[in-house]
Amino acid sequence: MPLTPRSDDARPQRRQRVEDVFARVTGAPLVPGNDVRLLCDATENYPAWLAAIESATRSVHLEQYIVRDDGIGRRFRDLLVEKARTGVRVRVLYDWFGSLALRRGGFFAPLVAAGGEVRVASPPRLAALLSVASRDHRKLLVVDGREGFVSGLCIGDDWIGDPAAGREPWRDTGVALRGPALADLESAFASAWAREGEPIPADTLPRREAIAPAGDVAVRVIASSPEEAGLFRFDLLIAAAARERLWLTDAYFMATAPYRQALCGAARDGVDVRLLLPHGSDIEWIARFSRSLYRPLLEAGVRIFEWNGPMIHAKTAAADGRWARVGSTNLNLASWIGNFELDVAVENLDFARRLERRFELDLTNATEIVLRADHAVPALPAAAHARREGERRFGAGSRSRALTNAAGLSGAIGTALRGQRTLDRSDASWLGALGFALLAVALLGVAFPRLMALAGAVTLVPLGAALLLQAWLGRDRPGPPAR
Repeated sequence: MPLTPRSDDARPQRRQRVEDVFARVTGAPLVPGNDVRLLCDATENYPAWLAAIESATRSVHLEQYIVRDDGIGRRFRDLLVEKARTGVRVRVLYDWFGSLALRRGGFFAPLVAAGGEVRVASPPRLAALLSVASRDHRKLLVVDGREGFVSGLCIGDDWIGDPAAGREPWRDTGVALRGPALADLESAFASAWAREGEPIPADTLPRREAIAPAGDVAVRVIASSPEEAGLFRFDLLIAAAARERLWLTDAYFMATAPYRQALCGAARDGVDVRLLLPHGSDIEWIARFSRSLYRPLLEAGVRIFEWNGPMIHAKTAAADGRWARVGSTNLNLASWIGNFELDVAVENLDFARRLERRFELDLTNATEIVLRADHAVPALPAAAHARREGERRFGAGSRSRALTNAAGLSGAIGTALRGQRTLDRSDASWLGALGFALLAVALLGVAFPRLMALAGAVTLVPLGAALLLQAWLGRDRPGPPAR
C-alpha cells in the first residue's frame, strides 16, 4: 500500500487545506453558488445601483464612506425618499468624517421625514476619543436581501466627471452579487448598523441556506474591522501564494514594509508583479509618498504603472487567473488595521480572468515607471515619458483622509533616519519639507513658549479627560478570566 496518496486523491485534500487556511486567515468562509458581475466606473455601477433601489419592495441598506450633496448624491437621496414613502425599509449609514459636509445641513432630512432611518458611523465621542482615527470606509448596497453591490465607489460627482468642463470621471471598480453570499453582506451591514444604535431584528435578516443558488461562483465576504487585520493577512498570503502573476490596482498606496517585502520576494521568484497607481491624486501628498516607495520595488522586478487620467480609485487584486479581490480596502495601514472595510474575494477562473483583462485594458491608459541610470524614479507626465528613448509607455476615491493614512509615515521616517536605504529625490523632497516644518515648530516654541504650552494643553486635556472617563466607566467591569 503506498505511503502517499495518488495525485488525483491528494488534489482535493490540498484544496481543502488551502480553503481552511484562507478561512482561518480572513475569518470568512467560502460561500459557493453565487453570480458575480464585474462593474467598471460610474457608468456601470451607478445605473445598476439605482435600478436595484428602484426595484426594492422590502429593504434598502446603504453603507457609504462618502455621500456628497451634489447632483448624483441628490439623485440617490431622492430615490431613497421615494422608496421610503412606499413603505420600503430604507436604512442609510454614512461615515462622519468622510461625509463631513453633510453635517452642515439637512441633506437626509427628507429621507427621515419619509420614514427612512439614517445613522452616522464613528462620530467623535468623549468616551472613545481615540476611535476618531477609525473610519467606516465601506461601500455597500444591499436590496431586498437578493442583490448586493461592493465597490470602491462612493456617491459623488467626481466619479461621473463633467465633460462640458473638461473634467474626466474617476476610474473605479465594483461588483454586483446574487446568491447565498448576500447573507454575509447583510450580516456585515447589520453589524455596522448595530454599532450606532438599536440592532436590526435578527429574524428579518436572510440566512445563507434560505437563499437559492444564483450561479457557480465561490465568494468570500471579508468584512474587516479595526485591529483584526484579516484582509492584511489575506493580502500577504496571496502575495506569497502567487506563482505566475499578481496584478494590483490601488488608490492610496502606502503599504507596510512586510507587504512590500512580500511583493519584492514574489517578483524575485519570477512572479509577474504589477502595480497600477494614480499619477494625479485627490490627495497629492499620498501620491508623492507612494513614489518614495517605488525604488526598492522596481529594483526587485515589480513593474509600476501610473494612471494617466485624473484619478484611479479602484482597489483590486488578481492572482494567477484564479483569485480576485474587489472592494474598499487600500494597500495602507489605515485600511488594513484602522478602518471598517468590506471586500469580496472571488475564487473563480472566469471572474479572475475578466478582472485581469480589465487590468490590461487600464494599462493602455497608463505610463510605466522605470529606473533611470542615476537610480531616480521619475514621476513624469505621459508626454515626457514618450519622448524618452528606451522607456516603455503603454497607450498614449473617496477622499481618504490624511489623519489615518499618516500612520504609514512613521515607518518610512524611521527607515530614512536609520540610514537603511539611500534616499532618492522624491524621498528627500518630502523629508526636507517635514524637517523644515519641525524646525519651524521648534523656533515658534522658543519665540512663544506660552503659546506653545497653551497649544499643548489644548491638545492633551481632551485626551487625558477621555482616558480618565474610560477608566471610570470601566472601574466595575470584571477583568478577563485567568489563563
